[in-house]
Amino acid sequence: MKQHTLKTAFTLSGKGLHTGCMVSARFVPAQEDTGIRLCRTDLEGRPCYEALADYVSATERGTVLKNGEWQCSTVEHALSALSAMGVDNCLIEVNGPEMPILDGSAMPYVEQILKAGLEEQDAEVKVFEVQEELQFEQNGSRIVLMPYDGFSLDVHISFASPVLGDQYASIEDFGNYATLVAPARTFCFVREVRPLLGMGLIKGGDLQNALVIYDELMTQEEFDNLARSLGQETRDASQPGYLSPLKFPNEPAAHKLLDLIGDLSLLGYRIKGKVIATRPGHTVNTAFCRMLRRELQCET
Repeated sequence: MKQHTLKTAFTLSGKGLHTGCMVSARFVPAQEDTGIRLCRTDLEGRPCYEALADYVSATERGTVLKNGEWQCSTVEHALSALSAMGVDNCLIEVNGPEMPILDGSAMPYVEQILKAGLEEQDAEVKVFEVQEELQFEQNGSRIVLMPYDGFSLDVHISFASPVLGDQYASIEDFGNYATLVAPARTFCFVREVRPLLGMGLIKGGDLQNALVIYDELMTQEEFDNLARSLGQETRDASQPGYLSPLKFPNEPAAHKLLDLIGDLSLLGYRIKGKVIATRPGHTVNTAFCRMLRRELQCET
């Protein structure tokens, strides 16, 4: 299988999820064997590094890559779209410390990739072919990787919530990524919002770029105060549920699948195998990826 890059460049702009600042990301065709590289155009010297698990520095509400002054947060949605749509080589020029959150999904990236088109290159794709079953467990999460003729992912999420309990999502035919996975938005619980705001995170979060789940009732006054702090309209605090309509019934599980694809791309290789993930998240996803990279480096 040959490597691919974009035929033409494109730019997406919007606010960052955590800083709330406007940022722009330009996706540029790149030479074969470049991989996916992130360049901080706002920093002196325009530092540029490949998007690899080696650089993961934090995983709170998104995957953060860092090396010295070079840092880029919330990279998983763009990486997921590039990987799923078959882009092996691309330079991403971003003028801030995080990618734009856009609508909280990977769909805006997919739409632009489809418009730009792909160009086949001469070099062969780097593939990690799974030879035997591998298992990785961390803090109640589990990822299993097994031999398979292709690339397939199954995700199971489970929350102690009356609104969101057990859900499943899977993909084998990546021709379905744009319809079944890419539109799924990032999600969080109302009970998580106040601590995150206290940590200085999600300054750019709202009901347009996240699926917010209200499952622990609070007083109307408390709910009204929280809505004001987020710049959102209030609602009846006695009714639990999703604060915006679901795009499809398993949207939260589909988003976890979206994130997993993006995080696994930090391996730097395409995977030939089947992935079964139970309660995945950025922390376990990227730790698993780092373990695989260490094994690959020992083999070479």
